Amino acid sequence: MKAALLIESLTGHTWKAGERVAGLLQQEGWQITGVNRVRQPDYAAVQAADFVIVGTWVHGLFVVGQAPWGLGSIAHLPVMRGKQAAVFCTYALNPGRSVDKLNDTVLRLGADSLGGVALHRAKLDAHCAEFVGRILDHVVVPAA
Repeated sequence: MKAALLIESLTGHTWKAGERVAGLLQQEGWQITGVNRVRQPDYAAVQAADFVIVGTWVHGLFVVGQAPWGLGSIAHLPVMRGKQAAVFCTYALNPGRSVDKLNDTVLRLGADSLGGVALHRAKLDAHCAEFVGRILDHVVVPAA
């Protein structure tokens, strides 16, 4: 499988999570076509990928008004029709419905999304491993 990751990060936690996810997928034999910023996507990497992972961070007022950051930019990513996808959000206190909002945006791009997870920034290693495990359990490998 080939995967492209598109990440929006402010403090580096989300970027670190994306790199960790990419590394874990590579350990499973996946090829990573690109790890890029949402606002600077590598269109060739997305096109070459079978699977696209979109990650961003959660902003809001402690426990109210949480939302995934950069939904406008994410909504303007290239169409992903025919691609499988998954999403993740990193958070500090409470992700609210951020994962659902992000997943809905990726679905509108035409991707067949498996859903996503919220990754607590203090537990990135464990949460990234769980996220990759879910991807591996649910991905549909294309026929050769």
